Amino acid sequence: MSDNKTGPQFFDLLRSHFARSIPHIAEIGMRVVALSEQGARVELPYRPDWLGDTQRGLIHTGIITTIVDSASGLAVFAAQREYLPIATLDLRMDYLRAAVPDKTLYCHAECYRLTRSIAFVRAHAWQDDESEPVAVSQSTFMRGSSTLRRKST
Repeated sequence: MSDNKTGPQFFDLLRSHFARSIPHIAEIGMRVVALSEQGARVELPYRPDWLGDTQRGLIHTGIITTIVDSASGLAVFAAQREYLPIATLDLRMDYLRAAVPDKTLYCHAECYRLTRSIAFVRAHAWQDDESEPVAVSQSTFMRGSSTLRRKST
């Protein structure tokens, strides 16, 4: 996706290409539900493979981290309003309750501040009720170098 358009077509392209262009996102079946400069909302349908504690029937926290990190990166792309390289610098996860089987996992991420080199993101993941998250997150992402930004303008 080399098109750096900032109009609605950018969000449509990002929404349609994000899951296909990142192999592990395509493999787990994550879907982009909503995307705008205000943030990203994604969903991940349940699979028995997600169980980390089969005796108690609890979802592994690694899959929650994966969906949160991916949605957070997507929110950064949306906030930048152009496709510049990013990398996760720091991802803090607070697990608030266990995620249970047979339910879709959802995540909303919002990039609330962009500097020339860093993006700051908040996210939360839930199953049935968005007001009762299974996890919340705060993260920072490195944005593409100034050389890349100069070339894209």
